[in-house]
Amino acid sequence: MADSKTSIDSQSRDAETDATLRLEGIKKSYKIGKSGEVEVLHGIDLVLGRGEFVALIGPSGSGKSTLLNLIGLLDKASSGLMFLTGIATENLDDRALTKLRADAIGFVFQFHHLLPAFTAVENVMLPLLAKQGRPDDAMRKRAAELIDKVGLKALANNMANNLSGGQQQRVAIARSLIMQPALVLADEPTGNLDTKSADSVFDLMREVCDTSGTTFLIVTHDPRLAQRCDRIIELVDGLIASDKKNTQVLTKGDDSPLPVAQRAAT
Repeated sequence: MADSKTSIDSQSRDAETDATLRLEGIKKSYKIGKSGEVEVLHGIDLVLGRGEFVALIGPSGSGKSTLLNLIGLLDKASSGLMFLTGIATENLDDRALTKLRADAIGFVFQFHHLLPAFTAVENVMLPLLAKQGRPDDAMRKRAAELIDKVGLKALANNMANNLSGGQQQRVAIARSLIMQPALVLADEPTGNLDTKSADSVFDLMREVCDTSGTTFLIVTHDPRLAQRCDRIIELVDGLIASDKKNTQVLTKGDDSPLPVAQRAAT
């Protein structure tokens, strides 16, 4: 019988299974010195539904990176509850957390973190290789489909260090989708790109969200990109200062807001 902390059973599932992510009263503290402690998150309540395209903004030091690490199961909250795809995480051990993270979350970082000794398609396959141990035809087919989806079919066999910055970030997005995650966490995904490449990468994430139902949470300091998301959450001093639906979504290359009702018609 599996250990109760490593098994994911009906007792650990959230009743609100339609939510990709739910946080209740999440707090995070760090020890300072031998006896000191500083709290950087002060009780975060948050729900992300399936297929939402959400921007997380806030000044440096507001707690965005800490919150992203908690949601990404790279760190544990000091208190509070977290449910990912309906699964309660607080009592899961490291093995179970690793499995849930691999199955449910894709990551896109400011720096692509591709392996230069591998081709584009081989980099996309890496998460599946880590899980299965060796490549097979189904894995190669899935990776090739994703490379095609991100518009790099002709460059699939190019070495990663022979791609442009925008192309490398597209490979990183394809890699984040190889496990078919419910949630993609993107931390400043366009921060190292020029405006044209940033627009292209952002459009790709938007398309993936709209066509696959994958939920995206995007950390950005670029207000122009934030305005192209459907929902904007602002974190200030470890608290959610605002959480609003964006009723005037900007389109690419546009400096004026476009009402959501009209966006579908463009």
